[in-house]
Amino acid sequence: MSLSRMNWDDLPVTVRRAVEARTGPVTAASTASGGFNSAVAATLRTQSGPVFCKGLPLDHRQIVTQQREREINLHVADLSPQLLWHVQVDGWDLSGFEYIDGRHADYRPGSDDLPLIVDCLRRLQQVTCPDLSLKQAEQRLSAYITEPAEAEMFAGDALLHTDWNSGNLLIKDRAYLVDWAWATRGAAWLDPAGWLVWLMAEGGHTAAQAERWADQIPSWQVAPADAVAAYAKANARLWAEIAQASSDEWTSRTAAAAGAWALYRA
Repeated sequence: MSLSRMNWDDLPVTVRRAVEARTGPVTAASTASGGFNSAVAATLRTQSGPVFCKGLPLDHRQIVTQQREREINLHVADLSPQLLWHVQVDGWDLSGFEYIDGRHADYRPGSDDLPLIVDCLRRLQQVTCPDLSLKQAEQRLSAYITEPAEAEMFAGDALLHTDWNSGNLLIKDRAYLVDWAWATRGAAWLDPAGWLVWLMAEGGHTAAQAERWADQIPSWQVAPADAVAAYAKANARLWAEIAQASSDEWTSRTAAAAGAWALYRA
């Protein structure tokens, strides 16, 4: 599921020069430890200030996620770091983003970050989904349902981020939402539903505690109970499959949280 992470200095000289043509000389680079969707993810220090650089080889099967993130950036300018530049050279696709000097979100009960994330979610749900080639939620979840009619419960016209792990929320003056690799079109309540599972997995919330945070999002308040139950089951099956294929501790923990929430919803 995750990619091997490269350091800035491991990139070909021609690629680094192409980036420096946009940034000026890079005086230092620090590789990010989190994230799973980029082979390169590093903060580059330059005379004009820091910039965050991420990317993949052009022949990588997930290269479309890099393009998707760039296309969406303009539409989520008030929620996410700004796209500054994009280069394709010598088999590499790299994007440069505004550097946010923040930290990853704290999902534990009582964290001051949680109201900031609620505000971020509310603002996202006011964004009109752009006319881009995005996966549909009902398509992404179709392999994990038992009744074909359940898939239509997930359909909708909202722009969804779908990956609310704490590493994708940077906290500074507010919450910044990063990494749009899995942006999706679907029912608006699916994002708060996805977030609450991460509250359980990373923050240690009970299902009831996590749902109280989701209940602050208007779309969740009106979500049909049968649709939420169907999603909880589908999401548990998805995470069980991921955990079976991975030995990472965090996948097992997230699968356990998804399973616990599905039982609670049942």
